[in-house]
Amino acid sequence: MLNTIIDWSARNRFLVILATLFITLAGVYSVFKTPLDALPDLSDVQVIVYTEYSGQAPQVVEDQVTYPLTTAMLAVPKSRVVRGFSFFGASFVYVIFEDGTDIYWARSRVLEYLSSIAGRMPKGVSPQLGPDATGVGWVYQYAVLSEKHNLAELRTMQDWYLRYQLTKAHGVAEIASIGGFVQQYQVTVDPVKLRAYGIALNKVSQVIRDSNRDVGGRIVEMAETEYMVRGHGYLRGKRDIENLVVKADKGTPVLLRDIARVELGPDERRGLTELNGEGEVVSGIAIARYGQNALEVIQNIKNRIADVSAGLPDGVSILTVYDRSELIERAIATLKHTLLEEGLIVALVCIVFLMHVRSALVAILMLPVGVLIAFIAMRALGMNSNIMSLGGIAIAIGAMVDAAIVMIENAHKHIERLKEGESRAEAIIAACREVGPSLFFSLLIITVSFLPVFTLEAQEGRLFAPLAFTKTFAMAGAALLSVTLVPVLMMLFIKGRIMPEQKNPLNRFMIRVYRPLIATVLLRKKTTLALALVVLVITIYPASRLGSEFMPTLNEGSLLYMPASLPGMSVTKAAELLQTQDKIIKSFPEVASVFGKAGRAQTATDPAPLEMFETVINLKPEDQWRPGMNIDKLIAEMDQALQFPGVAN
Repeated sequence: MLNTIIDWSARNRFLVILATLFITLAGVYSVFKTPLDALPDLSDVQVIVYTEYSGQAPQVVEDQVTYPLTTAMLAVPKSRVVRGFSFFGASFVYVIFEDGTDIYWARSRVLEYLSSIAGRMPKGVSPQLGPDATGVGWVYQYAVLSEKHNLAELRTMQDWYLRYQLTKAHGVAEIASIGGFVQQYQVTVDPVKLRAYGIALNKVSQVIRDSNRDVGGRIVEMAETEYMVRGHGYLRGKRDIENLVVKADKGTPVLLRDIARVELGPDERRGLTELNGEGEVVSGIAIARYGQNALEVIQNIKNRIADVSAGLPDGVSILTVYDRSELIERAIATLKHTLLEEGLIVALVCIVFLMHVRSALVAILMLPVGVLIAFIAMRALGMNSNIMSLGGIAIAIGAMVDAAIVMIENAHKHIERLKEGESRAEAIIAACREVGPSLFFSLLIITVSFLPVFTLEAQEGRLFAPLAFTKTFAMAGAALLSVTLVPVLMMLFIKGRIMPEQKNPLNRFMIRVYRPLIATVLLRKKTTLALALVVLVITIYPASRLGSEFMPTLNEGSLLYMPASLPGMSVTKAAELLQTQDKIIKSFPEVASVFGKAGRAQTATDPAPLEMFETVINLKPEDQWRPGMNIDKLIAEMDQALQFPGVAN
């Protein structure tokens, strides 16, 4: 059957080239449409149930919110693990599903079970689902800066303008706010005056609640025109609250200002941000939606920021403090450079050993087509392009051209033995038929060599599966091309004078070295095997001392500093300590900017307590570093400089 395919391909060159053209176009389209990221997403399929229970202690939150939610979520289909965390005023419940579960199917199931437990929640408490994002969804962070506005005003701009405008960017699941002060009206009651007027405390809150609403009436028709009747009751400022009537005694009203003090102040804070050791700032975190192209999402956010910046007040600017696109572009550019180098080396080796440039073009042209086939398969399966998936292609490149080189060399041998008057085309077809089937099955054997990787599960499976998939796709594509495109390219390019193998000086030198060596080892079989065994035994010791790590260290051009302190730290002390740390880090000449975060942002994806710090350290290009400085030395120096009592680096 394979000989028939080879023969048909060689005699129908136009159809094969046309099919190759369509594959190339589809591959180029897939390359541009395949999502880009630096690393594969190793996070589980999870749904977060976030509940706010303001002012309540963790134990109360655990008993009244977290425990009922956790026990209800245990029955969700395909749920593997349910974890609940209770904090001051907030509850986080993580429902982790089996691998392969569709995220939106999982969210709909969790919603069903949430509706059944709604009646068991405390009054006014409403659980809600977190954004449809993964653990690596934080792709972009920015700070809102101004010398003319205070932190409360900047936070208001972030919450009521920027957040909604940036959420409209395609691929964004949520824009989370952190830092600054959320403004609220605060009523401070005087207990002595309450007792003097005989007013209960709950009466005050009830009056404020009932007074802050509009009511609708009916329609009144007058002079052939209808008028809608409504009562204006929304509280529009501090004065409205102060003038609320709490009690009337014999026609004399007792106003709220008579028993309490009304102020516009900040809400309690569970998170803050700081920039370059210069003080607190207001910040926003862009969270990418599940399955989206991270690079495209970041670009969409930047475009939206450029659009909305014109609507900001004078003096307000938006500064990028974390941008994952830089890491993605660096990682992909490095791998692209490596792939290009591999391709050039393969081309050079083919030219040097074959001594026929046009013959080398057969292997050179087949290589990118095989890579494009791998991209078509990646696009069809919804895989993204990252250093692991592209690494699979890099591994496969060397073996992909084996079949083409062997077939070309065999064709050269057939042409050397060609008698006068015999057809060169028939000789090439005969050469392909002679070795084509064997080469096809040898490539298939290499293709299935990574099948054990597909048995890996959980995080290790998600890490190595992209590499195994792309390597398999590329090798399978090479096997297909070896019996279809390669014979056609050989018919087109193997023309002119063919240099015999014996006349190639490099081949003669290699044969001269190889023949006595192979003769010696075949003559002394036992000695050769014993030496191989000794080398194998010797390698056991260094192999046992190498150590192991789940993932290699990735130089992102930035560092993440995550110290933790003792529980119970106040927000004031956290702000002081965070600013001190950032000021020390910014003093290093290799550091471009420092953005620190303490506590959690206003999102279900961030359960960090106040005593946990997360500092993004953006580094300058390495050519601007001190002489002799490298990343390991820099980390060691920072660790030495950031030693604080009660803080673990």
